[in-house]
Amino acid sequence: CARVKSWTKPTPRDSSPTRPTPASSADERLAYVALALVTGLGPRRIAQLLSRFGSATAVFSLPREALAEIAGVGHTIAAAIRRPPFDQARQLLEQSAARGHLVLTPADATFPALLRSIPDPPPILFGLGQVELANAAAVAIVGSREHTRYGSEVAERLGKVAAEAGFVVVSGMAKGLDAAAQLAALKCGGRSIGVLGTGVDVVYPPSNRGLFALVARDGLLLSEYPAGGQPTPGSFPRRNRLISGLARALVVVEAAEGSGTLITVGTALEQGREVLAVPGPITSPTSRGTNRLLRDGATPLLDPSDMLAALGVRSAPVVSAGPATASCTLSPTEARVFSALSVDGRTVDELAELVGLPVGELLAALLGLELGGLAQQLPGALYRRRER
Repeated sequence: CARVKSWTKPTPRDSSPTRPTPASSADERLAYVALALVTGLGPRRIAQLLSRFGSATAVFSLPREALAEIAGVGHTIAAAIRRPPFDQARQLLEQSAARGHLVLTPADATFPALLRSIPDPPPILFGLGQVELANAAAVAIVGSREHTRYGSEVAERLGKVAAEAGFVVVSGMAKGLDAAAQLAALKCGGRSIGVLGTGVDVVYPPSNRGLFALVARDGLLLSEYPAGGQPTPGSFPRRNRLISGLARALVVVEAAEGSGTLITVGTALEQGREVLAVPGPITSPTSRGTNRLLRDGATPLLDPSDMLAALGVRSAPVVSAGPATASCTLSPTEARVFSALSVDGRTVDELAELVGLPVGELLAALLGLELGGLAQQLPGALYRRRER
């Protein structure tokens, strides 16, 4: 992870139309999808072309020689642009519609407005869930996969406070603190956006299957990758710019030195987002990254009201002092699953038969019970009741 060189107070990027928003039309929408499919064109090059020529359809109408003269394009990419993959783009749109997946391009009014002004906006997004959340006021809460109990309690509390204040919680659906913050928001009636490094139909990590089901139902899954897209080493760092870009501020709960979480800090600063870090014990490896962020100029988050202040909320709502899950009541489904748990442990198949639920819905309920301190996963994929 590159070290942050400057911690001057971030200022929002100029949102003036450096790249004009194209007219909403079927042709322009198709052209955006086709641009995303051109080999060798990444988000920054596409943004450069759109800024210069105004629309995706205009890019495809340029002569090869004119394209080749543009810095970073060259003859090979210019030749690829002059062979527009329109048929492939149509097929992708049709397949996505058949699966019930959303396809968002900058030609659409539903495309996230905050992503239009980041340095490398995505030319296309695939989604599953409630599309209106793409433009809702949001905060990004991220943290390490390996974390302490302190970290999970803070992440849960912040997710709950953000949800109660009306903010969408954005995170990366990763195991650990990402999942803790997102689930806490959902359990208390809030909403969450999960930004993926896979297709929206690919559950990764598999242990988060329950959370995926909840976000797809009550929130929004977003990805730059089409259906079936599998995880790659570069896909997760790439999606981090979308996590910070969708939010008004970024909160880092726990992060070890060298943590991938710190990549998101770099994208947030580049985008002009405020970065808040939760301090931790100097003896804790999982707090070394966040403590260094504080030393280098990040805003200290000493209370949930600090997060709300960064989001423009000056009068914080009254919240409980305990973990987020403490005041969240069980849903009818979670109550059914809890009643079926034993102190000795039962398998997922046994529980599914007892409560009559699909496995995905059952795992979502079990995840909620785990984070609420009411269930415990044992070796061998057994789940047992944990009495309070």
